[in-house]
Amino acid sequence: MDKLLIEGGHRLQGEAEMSGAKNAALPILCAALLTREPLTLTNVPQLNDIGTMLKLLAQMGVAVQRDGSVVTLDASGLDNPLAPYEMVKTMRASILVLGPLVARCGEAKVSLPGGCAIGARPVDQHIKGLTAMGADIAVEHGYVVARTSRLRGARLFTDMVTVTGTENLMMAAVLADGETVIENAAREPEVVDLANCLVAMGARISGAGSDVIRIQGVERLHGATHRIMPDRIETGTYLCAAAATGGEIRLTGTSAAYLDAVVDKLMDAGCDIRTEKSPSFEAIVLRAPQRLKAVSIRTAPYPAFPTDMQAQFMAINALAEGTSIIRETIFENRFMHAVELARLGADIRIDGNTAVVQGVAQLDGATVMATDLRASAGLIIAGLVARGETVIERIYHLDRGYERIEQKLTALGATVRRLS
Repeated sequence: MDKLLIEGGHRLQGEAEMSGAKNAALPILCAALLTREPLTLTNVPQLNDIGTMLKLLAQMGVAVQRDGSVVTLDASGLDNPLAPYEMVKTMRASILVLGPLVARCGEAKVSLPGGCAIGARPVDQHIKGLTAMGADIAVEHGYVVARTSRLRGARLFTDMVTVTGTENLMMAAVLADGETVIENAAREPEVVDLANCLVAMGARISGAGSDVIRIQGVERLHGATHRIMPDRIETGTYLCAAAATGGEIRLTGTSAAYLDAVVDKLMDAGCDIRTEKSPSFEAIVLRAPQRLKAVSIRTAPYPAFPTDMQAQFMAINALAEGTSIIRETIFENRFMHAVELARLGADIRIDGNTAVVQGVAQLDGATVMATDLRASAGLIIAGLVARGETVIERIYHLDRGYERIEQKLTALGATVRRLS
């Protein structure tokens, strides 16, 4: 199993290009199931989760062509509306095939998904919504089994804000009979990107980006070409890495428009951040102080501070001047990286969903273990500033969400090496 070896103490500086967003690409790949015509996607990141999703779609009968960051999907031969456990056990996003399959085929059999062990992410809101739209759904032997003659529009209210739930129900509703209204909808930019792609395919959607989304069902969708949005979490991670090392970096192929909460906190920590814009180009430039000031955060659904950036901020707070309080309100098991950061010398106390971080003057390299995707990123940031060598084990999580991370960090002046 691969590991990362990091030699700490090097200041990040230079320029790096950010990739397309994994969390936008995965549902948009599933949108190809809704049409018999080809869907071409650009700026698709080359990640393990993307590869898993493409294999899953291919075994359903979807023709897949991939050339670097360009993927073309043709679901005209869709003949197997099954998502087997063996293919989806490592990826929560596999549940996103449920809505499109039921809408297009009138049936689906989808394994309950796996993924990172960061807490319960139940699919009950997906099932509740599809049932309200007329699907007959049962959970049998670890599979969600759904059937319907045709979905019908309905008024849906999710009991909790759920990104994948909103995406699944929105994709199901585009081919339903009549109007569907999703209330308490997720407002994430990735939801908006999916809506933009669906509209390009002929869907009728309004309100994406707000907490009420309206969808007028249509008989069929057509093919389209769509560019995946930049990865805001990858962008935030590199900004944190540069901030922690006292560096100065310029990130291209991205946008600060989706990162207000993260940028505000980094500026509170003492960083100077500016954006560069032109009609065809956007970049973010960060210059960090010698030592950051501690900043407290509370995770919550977009547009508040993202849970996917919590581990990275815990890492930078570990070395910041002062005490910070981190409250995690999304996932109940998302402080597992705190124990690993403590192995490097961080002073962190956990009480339920709250972490109190007292900044220390120095971290020391050690062997640590990644427990989930974003924890991996937090440990890398800590390793970049720790004295001596840090070895991060179980980095297969990392390859699910960060494209060529060791190459990008090396180009910015870090000393990072993958050990097989």
